[in-house]
Amino acid sequence: MNITSYTARPPQLVQALEALGQRADNQQAAAILLDELCGITALVAKKFTNDRTAEGIHEAFHLTVGCISLAISQADIADSGDAKLSFLLQHGAEYVFQMGFRRIKDLSALPYTTFVSDFDNDPFVQQRNLKAIFMEICSADPAATWSGDAVYQNELVDRQRNQHIIACGKWLRKHNAAGAVRDSEMDANAAITVAVLFALSGDGRIVARTAQRELEQLIARIRDNKPDVDASWNTFLEKIPPEYQPLLRERMEQLRGTIVKKLYGRSKAKALLTDLQDQYIGSEQDIDYA
Repeated sequence: MNITSYTARPPQLVQALEALGQRADNQQAAAILLDELCGITALVAKKFTNDRTAEGIHEAFHLTVGCISLAISQADIADSGDAKLSFLLQHGAEYVFQMGFRRIKDLSALPYTTFVSDFDNDPFVQQRNLKAIFMEICSADPAATWSGDAVYQNELVDRQRNQHIIACGKWLRKHNAAGAVRDSEMDANAAITVAVLFALSGDGRIVARTAQRELEQLIARIRDNKPDVDASWNTFLEKIPPEYQPLLRERMEQLRGTIVKKLYGRSKAKALLTDLQDQYIGSEQDIDYA
């Protein structure tokens, strides 16, 4: 992809059409593009907005403009109107629209949060999420500026990070010292936090799910033995695949000056447990007191 700065500017499709207007003998190309854009808009209205109302068709046209613009913005071409027009004419508006829509579809398949639920695989939920992100990113008024390409890029980075966090959480669960955690729901951020905190024990065990009694024992061990924080974490990291170590180190640094400081300090155990349960561990603590 050609690296350009993402700023609010006319949609990429509009820039291409402006370049078309500067070309001589452009009537045939313009007629073909107009016909294709009408066909795409009708399809989008039927599937995503409302093909029976002027408002629905108007909204569908904006989505068509944005989706084609997204595809052009992600293509490895020069950032000029002529290059965008050549790309559009070479592939055709319908194909370019499909390129943009595949980007949106692939993006919607990436996790919006780091919480894994059975609902993630529900076809209705997946279709709802696809429609929501399609309308969020691709709605582009051809008479106004547009920054949907920047929104897409930021959302892609966020969701890829969520995917990485979830993969790390699943690995930790699979290698949980007391046996693999089979629960279909998971708060991956909480699972990682559990593992990082229990790694303070210094025994190298991987703990991805806990119970209140285990938390109480962890607090007691830390306060009785005062294990070296860095040495304990390094022992833990030796068991972790290299691709997850940077993420875990980042979490360690986030926790070092907050809850870890309290674990090694004089905070009352009861208040500390409440803080751990409410702010850090959440659903990754078993309900039963065991």
